[in-house]
Amino acid sequence: MAATIVQIIPRLDTGGAEMATLEITGALTKAGARSIVLSEGGRMAEAVQQAGGEWVPFPAATRNPVRIFGNVGQLTRFLAENGADLIHARSRAPAWSAAAAARRTRIPFVTTYHGAYSAGSRLKNAYNGVMAQGDRVIANSRYTADLIRRRHGTGENRLRIIHRGVDLKTFDAAKVRASRVAKLKQSWGVKEGDKIVLHAARLTGWKGQRVVIEAAQRLLGQGGLEGVAIVLAGDTQGREDYRRELEAQIAACGLDDIVRLTGHCDDMPAAFAAAHVALIASTEPEAFGRAAIEAQAMGCPVIAAELGAVPETVLAPPAVKPGAATGWLVAPGEPIQLADALAECLGLSASKRREISRRARTHVVENFSLEAMRSGTLDVYRELLGDTLGPSPRAGARTKKSG
Repeated sequence: MAATIVQIIPRLDTGGAEMATLEITGALTKAGARSIVLSEGGRMAEAVQQAGGEWVPFPAATRNPVRIFGNVGQLTRFLAENGADLIHARSRAPAWSAAAAARRTRIPFVTTYHGAYSAGSRLKNAYNGVMAQGDRVIANSRYTADLIRRRHGTGENRLRIIHRGVDLKTFDAAKVRASRVAKLKQSWGVKEGDKIVLHAARLTGWKGQRVVIEAAQRLLGQGGLEGVAIVLAGDTQGREDYRRELEAQIAACGLDDIVRLTGHCDDMPAAFAAAHVALIASTEPEAFGRAAIEAQAMGCPVIAAELGAVPETVLAPPAVKPGAATGWLVAPGEPIQLADALAECLGLSASKRREISRRARTHVVENFSLEAMRSGTLDVYRELLGDTLGPSPRAGARTKKSG
């Protein structure tokens, strides 16, 4: 009988954890397993069903300790009634309920440590610690694995590193029609021929939109933004006050005709195809940073803040020679360095940019494919369930012990 795998996540909106949930749903379906996702819903709920999974509404987003405890009984019954073989938690609050329900039903408990998670106090670190209590703990980068070791002392026998992957069929410049790119540019109000600087991230302070605007102001003063449009694409997720702050900053810097807040983008392959360069300006560590590999898969150079896992995904001096670079790494929160790197990228000749573009695509193909991420995750399930999922279709799995 095919295995039944349950994934639990607060909501199915925008984000790396949500995308990974959807991607593993598709992999499980392809493997002949039953995939169930428990969540409060969101824009990706329908996509889960289209991928062959089952979305079941569940109050997984609550952080109220009483409700989390109350969810244990409901979740235990659900797992038993549906013959669940394994539960995979992708966020802290539902992980507490999932860990208890897994113990009660005696099924394996897997976690993916998706974020760097602030750990400013013992209480907060203890709250985060549930993500390190799985029978297998998946870290989405070497950086994340180091955090888990340092904070929680998770044993090497339980820790696995599986980088996030990008769908190389979807994120392929050769498959993105010019009409898609033109439609997106029109929706952004970008003039034909303008070079687009794209910062794609939800609107929240640590993602660095303010730093991008400060860098743009510096370039404007140097006359470096002629024929350039800067697009800040991202969902507000209810942070309307922050959006208004950014609008005021843009106006105060005299950038109304250059910097655009365009909201959520449903066509990221076209967005990166349209962009001359992609920015990752985070001021706090990224546990992975999916935008970096999606941009590079599309042949779009990346300028990124050098912290967290980003150096694992963007090749830049001094780690590599200039002729091997796929982008630039700059100090976090430093608009001057960001502006300098941006000026260099905007000034590249067409041939130099094509060289970076080819290297970027090759880098992602060789190291960050979606297939490798899917296979690695299913191999973790196989470690716990045996051949219930069927044998691994590949030799030399990319799943790694943390060492």
